[in-house]
Amino acid sequence: MQEIHIDERHANQRLDKFLKKYFKNANSGFIYKMLRKKNITLNDKKDTGNTIITAGDVIKTYFSDDTFNSMRGLNDSKRLYEYYKSLNRQIDVIYEDDDIIAVNKPAGILSQKSKDSDISINELIIAYLINERSYSLDEFRIFKPSVSNRLDFNTTGVLLAAKTLKGQQSLSKALKDRTIDKYYICIVTGVVDEAFVLEGSLTKEHDTNKAIVSDDNTNDDYIKTELTPIAHSDKTSLLRIHLVTGKTHQIRAHMAHIGHPIIGDVKYGLEDVNTAYKAKYGVKSQMLHSYETFYRDIKIIAPIPSIINRIIEEEYGNMELQRS
Repeated sequence: MQEIHIDERHANQRLDKFLKKYFKNANSGFIYKMLRKKNITLNDKKDTGNTIITAGDVIKTYFSDDTFNSMRGLNDSKRLYEYYKSLNRQIDVIYEDDDIIAVNKPAGILSQKSKDSDISINELIIAYLINERSYSLDEFRIFKPSVSNRLDFNTTGVLLAAKTLKGQQSLSKALKDRTIDKYYICIVTGVVDEAFVLEGSLTKEHDTNKAIVSDDNTNDDYIKTELTPIAHSDKTSLLRIHLVTGKTHQIRAHMAHIGHPIIGDVKYGLEDVNTAYKAKYGVKSQMLHSYETFYRDIKIIAPIPSIINRIIEEEYGNMELQRS
């Protein structure tokens, strides 16, 4: 018999969901069979799996040590943990508490990996927690930290991740309820000299991995983007963007749709403009930065990349960006 003691980090979730994560190699059928046969009990009582577990609960399992270890995938977890531990690379942590962490994502890295060989910012966050915050193997086996929002490969700025189940639940709810306010800055082609709100719909072309925007705002693919000009020259504008909805490529596609594509954007931008800015400033990616995020009563600010700062100083003068 083995005992699993529930603490605050793993409370407030259904028993069956916890068991499926805890016994990562067990299928649902095995879990429910063990519950029915009372080979898994909650506080010494039979349970169907739908009870919300709380801190102080005790789960008991009545099967062999070999089965227990096999269903947990202990050897696999240890190998993966050691792999993450080896990724001891620097990340720019801009906020951290017991449950969440925010990093300033650089350009040229995925938020989450798309294939096994990728190393994304998500892997580097886990590596940081293991190496710098003593995130234990036992904790890792029950909950794997993960990013809650995504930024495009070449978009920089605030990226939020959950360190605990409590943090994951809180961030997921806030993103679903749109109570996290996210503000970006970008440099676009053309003059934008007044604030306005963009509404429409966005669909994805899977063959080209490109977002298509239309002005129809009545369907399920609704998007909303709020624009405020900060400065402009006779050819370009520096904008503050409030991302009200959060669809893939939303800001990039919306700006291109209205004739003001982001400078450096190879997918939605203008080739001649991108070529000129690459030659003058070394621009190799879209000049789009998630610079300010509000979560609950927390304001999280990501320092602006040096290349964007250089363009701002040379084209719009030395200025202090307006913050919320």
